[in-house]
Amino acid sequence: MAAAHAEPQHNTTTGIDNRKMLMWVFLASECLFFGSLISTYLIFKGDSITGPLPHDVLDIPLTSTSTFVLLMSSLTMVLAVFGAQHNRLGLMKGMLLATIVLGLAFLGFQVFEFRTFGHEGLNLTTNQFGATFFVLTGLHGTHVGVGVLYLASLLVASGRRNGLGKEVALHVDIAGLYWHFVDIVWIVIFTLIYLIP
Repeated sequence: MAAAHAEPQHNTTTGIDNRKMLMWVFLASECLFFGSLISTYLIFKGDSITGPLPHDVLDIPLTSTSTFVLLMSSLTMVLAVFGAQHNRLGLMKGMLLATIVLGLAFLGFQVFEFRTFGHEGLNLTTNQFGATFFVLTGLHGTHVGVGVLYLASLLVASGRRNGLGKEVALHVDIAGLYWHFVDIVWIVIFTLIYLIP
């Protein structure tokens, strides 16, 4: 009798919930997407004949600060997942909000950097560096923006009467996978564009 009222299982043959597995598959496809963008940047970065060139415009201290902000958002996301898994919904909501704020701060840094580069004469059509730089970092910023909207939807849903339902931890954990992926991609981009000459 009790088995008839049990919640349906959404596990794959791996024992992982199929929704979480779907996120892993999506992130694997995103690895290919960003891999192709990073490869394109590396192939064409030295082909620019006209300036400004990377050493003319890149502001490593500013971007290091924005990178730190994004890395701290990974910490707050871990705490949000912890709160969801241990039924500490106040902690979960507070850390989701903190992650959203840090994500928005990162995007603010990126907008400032793009505007500064524009004033210095670098845009999508200036040279190969500009084209590949803006496409790569702009699409990463778009992914951060999508992540912010994703987390905001979870935060809003958690405030409803029924909250996020019986699978709060799973929903937040899946969002955390996406957020950590975006952070890891930025570490690769930051290293290749800003730190390696």
